[in-house]
Amino acid sequence: MKKVITYGTFDLLHKGHVRLLKRAKALGDHLTVCLSSDEFNAEKGKKAYTSYEDRKYILEAIKYVDEVIPETNWDQKIHDVQDRNIDVFVMGDDWEGKFDFLKDYCEVVYLPRTEGISTTKIKEDLGLTDTWIGKLRLTKPKRGCSQNKVFCTSPLLV
Repeated sequence: MKKVITYGTFDLLHKGHVRLLKRAKALGDHLTVCLSSDEFNAEKGKKAYTSYEDRKYILEAIKYVDEVIPETNWDQKIHDVQDRNIDVFVMGDDWEGKFDFLKDYCEVVYLPRTEGISTTKIKEDLGLTDTWIGKLRLTKPKRGCSQNKVFCTSPLLV
């Protein structure tokens, strides 16, 4: 059985994520997704909109994914590849060259990203940037809205 592994946060899951998972699975028989934990994302200075448990639940429902395990630090990749007898390590081509050190242990493949979509772009379009995500403030509506309603708005819009 040919085993494939990939890593990521997979926040605000979109078509680009699913395409990556589909292409990764096509490279082998078993796909393991190593999902960045909330704690590891915090260490990287990132905050996922969706919790680790919810992201894991969603990934496990995708037919291309056979297993989801936590990513808790940068150094675990070599151990994961060796301990799980991984044949192919897959990442998006935005990481090109960054994981070539794994070529001593398995094949390393960088797949092209899906153009026009990314979690970063979705967050920007929704006004959910990493710098203030989770810091939304409540404000009263303006112009003809009921004063009993409260809206959640971006600090950029207030």
